[in-house]
This record gives sequence, C-alpha cells and structure tokens, in this order.
Amino acid sequence: MKNIISICGKELYTYFVSPIAYFVFFVFMAVVGFLFSAIFYFQSGVDGSAAVVMQFVFGNISIILLFFTPALTMKLFAEERKSGTIELLLTSPVSDTEVVIGKFLASLSLLLIMLVLTLLFPVLVMPFGELDAGPLLSGYLGLVLLGSCFLSLGLMLSSMSKNQVVAALTSFGLLLTLWVIGFLSNRGGKLGEILAYLSLIEHFEDFSRGVVSVKHAVYYLSFTVVCLFVTVKSIESSKWR
Repeated sequence: MKNIISICGKELYTYFVSPIAYFVFFVFMAVVGFLFSAIFYFQSGVDGSAAVVMQFVFGNISIILLFFTPALTMKLFAEERKSGTIELLLTSPVSDTEVVIGKFLASLSLLLIMLVLTLLFPVLVMPFGELDAGPLLSGYLGLVLLGSCFLSLGLMLSSMSKNQVVAALTSFGLLLTLWVIGFLSNRGGKLGEILAYLSLIEHFEDFSRGVVSVKHAVYYLSFTVVCLFVTVKSIESSKWR
C-alpha cells in the first residue's frame, strides 16, 4: 500500500508542476459551466427545475468526460516509454500491479477534483427548487464509476504506446465508439440488447435519474478491473521485449 501511495503522489506532483492539470480543469469547467447556464436558462420556468437541470448536467458531464479523460491518462505510461524512465520503474522494488494501481489512483484523484468543482452547480440551483440528496448522490456516484472506466481504458492504451498523442486519440476513439453503439441499440432485437449492454453511456442513465442499479455498478467495476488487468499484463510483457 505504501508503494501505491508513493506512486500516486509522484504522479499527482507531475500533473500539478505542469500546466496539464490546470488547463484540463479550466477548460472542463468552462464547457460544463456554459452548458449549465444554457440548461438553466431554458428550464428555469419548469416545475422541479432544480432536479431537471441537474439531470441534464449529469448527462452532459458524462459526455464531456469522453473528451477530457484521455488527456489525464495519455502520459502515464507513454511518456515514460518514450523517455526510457519506465525501465527504472520496472526494475525498482515495486510490483507491476502497484505501479498500475498507483497511476490509476492519481488520474482518478484528478477526476474527483473535477467533479468536486461541479458541486457549485447544485448550490446555484437550490434556491429555484427542491433538490433531493438521493438523485444528487447517485448522479455523482455514476460519474465516478463511468469516469473510472474511461480512465482505466486510457491507462491501458497508454501502456501500449510510446506516443502520448496516439494514446489519447486511440483512447478517445474507443470511448466514442462505446458511446455511439448506444444509439445503434435502438434497432432492437438481440443485437440491440448486446450493443446497449456494451455501451458505457447507456448504463449511466439510471444513475442520472437517481436510481442506483447494482447491475450497472457491477458492469462499470468489471470493465475497470479488466482494463487494469490488461494494463498489468501489458507492462509485464514489455519486460521481455
């Protein structure tokens, strides 16, 4: 556990000594803030507007994370592969699993900071309608689980590349595909059911409505664990190259 914390702390330090974290935070809040303002403007006269606004905000954040999470994970392994420092890391008295988990927790910490910043929006809409804690908590829980999937996939692809841009674009492309197939699921039938199950965004809808579904949570956790497992195997295989 000590090694994991050390690696996580090291990665967080590298995030904040470079402009990456600040740039991602600023642009993320600018985009989410603009969409929040637009949603609030059009929904301000509707009964229960506070809950409706937050439901739309959660939905928008889930899509926006598609674009921002690759920026958080692209350098985690790709940069070390390019600079050659990954050799030192892999030969240090730290297991590959500890390295992967430490880097994943660092990116997850940044994601949590981004979501904490959005707590400003529930505060702003509270004077305009009742806002139940249940839907609010379930929405944020869904975003954390969904974001974990995005980050684990990005980390996996970063471990397979020496180029940060390639890692980011590949991650975004796969995430976009896993989002788009949700629309294809409307065709119905067995194929539609399979595509709906594979779509990451489709599993988020219940969370945004205030429903915590065990099957959706299990899907997200399973997806994250599988991606982290593949990342560990990718790192192990690099020792033999």
